Amino acid sequence: MPVIVLESTLRCPVCRHLRRETMPTNACQWFYECQRCQTVLEPKAGDCCVYCSYGSVPCPPIQERGKAAGSTS
Repeated sequence: MPVIVLESTLRCPVCRHLRRETMPTNACQWFYECQRCQTVLEPKAGDCCVYCSYGSVPCPPIQERGKAAGSTS
């Protein structure tokens, strides 16, 4: 069984602000408000949550399936 990482660093695509967050293990997070510019992030098309789109580590369910890390661009 793979080791599940529960923390991911989100990068706002607007202001490039970085913030380390603990990911929920029982639900996908579809919205996230940037602490610096207050932009509300939503998942990119094809991603299940903001962590898979903007995080340094994909969400726990995707990690369990063995998918690659999400985009941080």
